Order: sequence, then C-alpha cells, then structure tokens
Amino acid sequence: MFLQKRILLCSVATAAMAAMIQPSTAAPWSRGFVVATYEYAFRYGGRAGFERAGDIEPGSDCLHGNSVHFANDKNTQVALKQPFRSQYEIESIARPPGLDQVRAPVETRFQIWNRAITYRGWKRGIETYVNPWAAEDPGQPEVTGKIATGFNLDNNPDTGDFVGEDGEKGIDFALYKAWGCDAPWRGNGNATLHLRANDKMQGGLYTMVIRISGNKDPNNDDNATLEIGYSPDKITKNARGDVAADFSYRIVKTEQYTKMKARVRGGVVETEQVAELHAPRLAWFYDHAGDADFRKGKIRLDIGADGNAKGLIGGYRNWRELYTENTFAQDGGQQGIREHEDHVALYYALKRNADGMPDPRTGEKMGISSTYRITAMPAYVVDPEKPVGVTVIAAEEARKDAFIAIRANTIKSTLTRTVQDVPPGTTEASFPTLERVIQLLPSKDYYLGILDRPRYPDEAEVIERTISTAR
Repeated sequence: MFLQKRILLCSVATAAMAAMIQPSTAAPWSRGFVVATYEYAFRYGGRAGFERAGDIEPGSDCLHGNSVHFANDKNTQVALKQPFRSQYEIESIARPPGLDQVRAPVETRFQIWNRAITYRGWKRGIETYVNPWAAEDPGQPEVTGKIATGFNLDNNPDTGDFVGEDGEKGIDFALYKAWGCDAPWRGNGNATLHLRANDKMQGGLYTMVIRISGNKDPNNDDNATLEIGYSPDKITKNARGDVAADFSYRIVKTEQYTKMKARVRGGVVETEQVAELHAPRLAWFYDHAGDADFRKGKIRLDIGADGNAKGLIGGYRNWRELYTENTFAQDGGQQGIREHEDHVALYYALKRNADGMPDPRTGEKMGISSTYRITAMPAYVVDPEKPVGVTVIAAEEARKDAFIAIRANTIKSTLTRTVQDVPPGTTEASFPTLERVIQLLPSKDYYLGILDRPRYPDEAEVIERTISTAR
C-alpha cells in the first residue's frame, strides 16, 4: 500500500478559473511476496493431456523421449554389464528367484537392484554415485528443441543453445538441455519432483520470500530494491489448501539472502545481474535444503493486476552441487530406481553441457546456466524484531551432516578423479535396509555375498538390530 498525495492548485483569472493537478510526489513504497511454487523452468513441448499407457509424450523438446533407466528388469539388466559380473549374476539380480516367498517381494527386488546399481565401476568395490566418473556413461536423452524460458546470462546473442519464447536470441539454459528430458523433471505442471518439492515447501520444509521497495511509483520505478531470502515462518494456506495471500513473514538476512538493485516498468521487475545471488535451495527433504548459489544471477518478476506474481531466477550454478542435491536427496540407487533416472547419466550430461564459471587454472567449466520458475502470492515481508536464522531441526541434523559429508566426498572425487568412500550415516547401497527385507529370501546369502556395500567400523550391531526387526 502506498499513499499518493495530490494537491489542487487554483488560479483565479478575471474571465475564468482553471484547476491544475500537480504531478504525484515521491513516497516510499514496499511490496512483499511469499513464493508458492519453485521449480526448474523446464519447458514442456508435448501436448497437454496426452496419455498413452502412462508414457510422457516425446514432444518437440525431447524427440528422443525421456529417461527410462531402471523402469523394468530389462533396463536394469543393461545397466549391470560390468566386466566383473557374470551373465548369471546379472540375470539373477535383474530377476531374483524366490520373491514369492518373502513378505514384500517388490521391496525386496527394489533393494537388491539398489545395492547392485550402486556399484558399477570398472572393478568391484567402487561406489557409483560418489564416484560417477568411474562408471561408463549410460547415455541421457537431451533436449532437442531450440526454445527455452530463461536469460541471456553472458549478454552475447551468439552463444547459448536457445531462443526465448519472445524471440530473444542467446538464451543460456544448459541445465534444461542436460536434464530437460529426465523423467521426474518432465511434464506439463505435473513433473514428479517438481510436485514433490513444491508440496514439501508448502508443507513447511522452508519458506522463500521476496520484498521490493522504492521511492517512486510501485509500477514504474527505475531505482528500486529487490530482496530475496529465507523466512522461518511456515507458509499459510487457505481453506482450499492453496497458498494464502496477505500474511506476514519475517525475512532472514544472514544466509540464503540477497539484496539487489532493480527497476520496475509497467509492473515488471528486472534486477541487476550480480556476482552472487543467494536464495533457498529447491529441496524436498531437510538434509539437502540450504543455499542455492547463482553466479551472475538475476531475477525477473511480473506482477499481475491481481497482485500475484510470477517470474524467473537465473544464473550459473555449480553443476557438481546440483548433481549431489538431486542424487543424495535420498540415496543414489533409491532415487534412480523410483524416478527412472540414472545419476551417472545425469553427471555426464552436466559435465558435457557445463557452460560457465571457468576454473582459472584448468579452464574447466564449473557452472551450468540455470533458470528457476516461481509463482508468488502477496504478503507482508517484515524485518524481525529480534535476530532470527534458518530453522534447525535437531532430530534431522545427523542426516544433514551425512549429506554434507557425502557431497564433499563426491565433489572431491569428481575434481581429483580419486576414488572416495561413502561416509557413515547415509543409506547408500540400501544399507542396512537390504539386510532386513531379504531375510526370508531362500538365496539371501548369495546376494549378500556378491553385492558390494559400504563398510563401516562397528557396524555389526547395526546389522543385528536391523535384522531383528524383520523377525
């Protein structure tokens, strides 16, 4: 809300009296928003409502289709053709016999596959997801379309693989090219991981807010300020379950926060491009929530007549961090089998398409151009009366520590090409879940013998406790 004062000046002449209205005087203004949806700005080129036996239409953007890794036993069998595996071992893993004798046959097969695909290096004992470079590239279908939603981040119309929907050339969105055909990120507003991330955010995992302020007209101000950051206050919903408007949210300025210069023209907000743009990370579990660091970042926000907003956040993100955020949200095998994505393939796709943040020593591109799409509802974004920070959930801190540790090992591994171990505290290779679910399988000793897994000190008690719960 803002107050505009108008002063009526009257001048009396002998013949007539005329009235003039003085131009609006400048007054401070502020508009706040709470982010309602937050996702990669991947474009869907298929027809809305297309259905064919559960398939996703290839569409104009993914002419080679979407990823189908681990969708069935045949696809899983293809992924297991490492030199150290015999054909019998491959077939017995893909189609475990005796599943009809266990209490949970689908879960048992799932966990056997999980442990097997987690070790696909050139020799036994190399964990795949921490060391993806040690496995062969399974191949990732990549975007073939030439239209994308995003920014010309390097201000060069001759670079970038895409043209914007408005005809702008040089759109830099290499993450879309690399991952836009990955099954769980693909869809027309119904992509699995987009839905999951938004559901978790709206359910209280984290809150993102935006505040825009200035001293001229809120719809036209060439010297405005935009702030984006984390709020410790959970999103409020209305009776229909939608994100509600006009509630108050505190903004945290110590982390996951950026203040940027901006200009407003006709209700469209464009920020400057800054060296580092910090905002909350797209997440669906506490352990991998945190700071999304965009290099050469910028924001565009279109405020509608109803007060709602939609827009884009773009910049170059460290592609190794993106890889770990997606892979270790749960564990590599579980995430891959359930979502039909192979993170080894996603690793190579990121590396192949990286287009920014060159390492000054090696010249390697450390970043990949990325754009996130947001929608937002009007809100009161306020400074807290007392200092506040990012919410800490003590019960989840051990999992977060494990995520930080496995992220660090993975980044070190991919930078040095030196094999790294799996740190304790993760569920990589279905450990110790497989030990629990496999107890009634007649051939359990065979699988526990041939399938690699991480090894930790003092793990015997953990295994015994896990097995005892299955009896």
